[in-house]
This record gives sequence, C-alpha cells and structure tokens, in this order.
Amino acid sequence: MDRKLRVDTGGKSYAPYSPGISVRDHIWLSGQIDITESDIESQTRGTLAKIDDLLEAANSSKRDLVKVTVLMSDIAFYSKINEVYGEWLGDSIAPSRAAYAVSDLPLGALVEIVCEAFRGSGSSD
Repeated sequence: MDRKLRVDTGGKSYAPYSPGISVRDHIWLSGQIDITESDIESQTRGTLAKIDDLLEAANSSKRDLVKVTVLMSDIAFYSKINEVYGEWLGDSIAPSRAAYAVSDLPLGALVEIVCEAFRGSGSSD
C-alpha cells in the first residue's frame, strides 16, 4: 500500500494543513505565500523560493511541475507575476497553469501559488 508523506521545510504554518503531500511520485503543494516584502515582484520571488525548497525536500524540482495555479489579489499584477514566473521557470517545460484574481488572500498576501508535480517527469535523461 502506498503511503501519504508530508513534505515540509519546517517553515511557519498559519493553519492546520501540510505544506505538501506526496504519494509515490505525485507531489501536491499547498498554496504558498511570502509576506516578508510588500511589492508583488518580491512576494512572487519569495513564494517561488518556498516552492523550490519544498520540491527539493520532496526530491523533486520545478522541472517536474505539471500544474500550477496562481491566485492574485489584483488582476493588474498578472504581467508582473508572469515576468518573475517566466524567469524562474527558465528552460523548463512550462507546466499547465491557471491564474485567477481573487478578492483576498491569507495574511494580506498579494499572490498565492499552488503546485502539482510528478517526481522525475522533467528529467532530461
């Protein structure tokens, strides 16, 4: 029987959830935010850094992402988020993605990103 494993880097959780869960090679990351800065570019970079850390803890990387959902507090942030996100992806095959403007995000965050990955799927081997 396959077991559900918690993916965690030891960061602060603001609610009763796991930052990530993996079953076999399938990895789900909860919505990640970074509120250490107040501008959208810095919050996006900080959020993506958290995703990098969680994927690394799951023995994976952004190359293995298959689905990303971006939530933003203002649709006017769309192009700035895309610029930072595109730089972050680099030469990886871009995962499928949905992006939504929402009325509010936890703790006043400007962006929240949810991810799904399959370990080893982005290998160049």
